[in-house]
Amino acid sequence: MNDLIRTVLRDHGRLPVPMETLADSDDLYRAGMASHASVNVMLGLEDAFDVEFPDRMLTRGVFASVDAIAAALTELGLGAPA
Repeated sequence: MNDLIRTVLRDHGRLPVPMETLADSDDLYRAGMASHASVNVMLGLEDAFDVEFPDRMLTRGVFASVDAIAAALTELGLGAPA
């Protein structure tokens, strides 16, 4: 799951640093991801995992790290990509 999350972040996160330099627990916003880019990440994740994030999950914290994203996807019942 984390590899696919990292691919989505690489493709949509507009991070100024390579994803390979970040740990799964690193704060993506501190690494340079803008709020606008997080919307693109959310849309990319929805496509990649064939899921829709409910309104209650549309918070900064859900998209703050690879670990946080994986926890949100797990909460939505995903254990592996679709």
